[in-house]
Amino acid sequence: MDAESDLETVLLGPVLATRDCGDCTTCCSVLTLDTPDFKKPAGAPCTHLTARGCSIHAVRPHVCRTWFCAWRRVAAMPEAARPDRSGLLVSINFVREPSNCLESISINVRMLPGSAAIQNGMAQQVLDSLCDQLIPVWFSDGSRKMLMHPDNDVAQLIISGEPAPAHLAEEVAAWRERYAIFGANG
Repeated sequence: MDAESDLETVLLGPVLATRDCGDCTTCCSVLTLDTPDFKKPAGAPCTHLTARGCSIHAVRPHVCRTWFCAWRRVAAMPEAARPDRSGLLVSINFVREPSNCLESISINVRMLPGSAAIQNGMAQQVLDSLCDQLIPVWFSDGSRKMLMHPDNDVAQLIISGEPAPAHLAEEVAAWRERYAIFGANG
């Protein structure tokens, strides 16, 4: 496994034996791939994607063999949260040059075009299943990216380095310790 796959397992857990991709090929169209053996822009279907799935599945690139969305790893996510059914793609996001420490390594919940996940409550269920650890959770509706976890008051304190009030001191200290490697002030 590569370093990012190992980190995904640490942050999200191992791939669940009880869940498989089935007919879902959402990642094959939504994600950017930029690895030595395969490149694909975000929002464009993979050139190997057909109506029947991956045309090179047996010999697909390493990244396609080792990457799994959070639905495949997080048991607390509802069964109905499979990306092709929910309209949400959840993954770990790695930002090489983050604008702040909470963007460096985070969980990204992407709402897919045409998704009713906000209206039908699936977005809230998915966010509830993810916002319980010291991992930032971002939500993107296609037009903007919003930090959902930690709460805004905690996030501002983490980023600013300002002293935390007593009722937030322990939480802010835990986040700062976890994300100090990425520079808590940006």
